[in-house]
Amino acid sequence: MNITLGTIDRPLTLDPKKQAPMKPSTPSEPVGSAIPDFTTPGATESRQNRTREMQLIPEALARAHMHERLHEAERERRALSLAAARRMQRRAERASMRARRALALAVMQ
Repeated sequence: MNITLGTIDRPLTLDPKKQAPMKPSTPSEPVGSAIPDFTTPGATESRQNRTREMQLIPEALARAHMHERLHEAERERRALSLAAARRMQRRAERASMRARRALALAVMQ
């Protein structure tokens, strides 16, 4: 009878309280046998800054996009108000011409 208990990837239960406790390292493995990390001074800070900058890129892109959209909306508002002003100017010119004609007809009679 081959009983397969849970593995690290597929534990027998997902409840951490019911899982077997971790075993300490074996005596055959000397303490401190792992290769120490080799880091250049200042590399951690630059890596953290780069990571922070990378995390802020979407925010900066969104801000630039919103800035562009605001400018686009402002340009569209100006264009619409200019078109409305030209329409009103043409309407006023036509009304002025009608008034001149009416005045000329009134003077001629």
